[in-house]
Amino acid sequence: MMDFQVESLQIQDWVVKVRTPAGPGPHPLVLMVHGLAGDENVMWVFASRLPENALLVAPRALYPAGQGGYTWHVHREDEWPSVDDLKPAAEALLGLITPEHFPDADLEQVSAVGFSQGAAVLYTLALTHPGRLRALAGLAGFLPEGAENLAAAEPLKNLPVFVAHGVRDERVPVERARRAGEVLEQAGADVTYCEDDVGHKLSLNCFKALERFFKGL
Repeated sequence: MMDFQVESLQIQDWVVKVRTPAGPGPHPLVLMVHGLAGDENVMWVFASRLPENALLVAPRALYPAGQGGYTWHVHREDEWPSVDDLKPAAEALLGLITPEHFPDADLEQVSAVGFSQGAAVLYTLALTHPGRLRALAGLAGFLPEGAENLAAAEPLKNLPVFVAHGVRDERVPVERARRAGEVLEQAGADVTYCEDDVGHKLSLNCFKALERFFKGL
């Protein structure tokens, strides 16, 4: 078992929780992006399934959510966010993961894991900034409105993408995840899909599949 240093940092306007592996860098970086009403602490349930040699970076979203926690855009009830809604968050995340902020990171090897709204932010990032991610996992997530319009140019050519969803998800209908998988494939991604009989969370089977996905990169 590798030793880690875990610390909370203030980087400009960001509050970020970081796990740094022991030993000299550069370390591959995995960005962990929470969903609506989450914060920098909630994504660590997935950390044990991610590469031990990776620098894990979990930022807190920049806007307070009305129900507590934080959100990646000004949330409107009963309306799915669009690519344009989430582009500022995607670009802010790219501005966070820089050599100045993370000098021990190998920024040629950036992967990302997003949950729910966080997955939508990462889909936006991947579609609008081709080549910036080495791999992407969208958990209990959805494609933002307008994403289909970006797929034709195949901006995700050969990008490994893991999509996981529960068929009893009461917040994000499973049909949205299935559609996301189809559109991501149209955009050129190499999609691994895991679906199980759970709600708005990851099943044990999909936890294991997430670990296999990262080990197979």
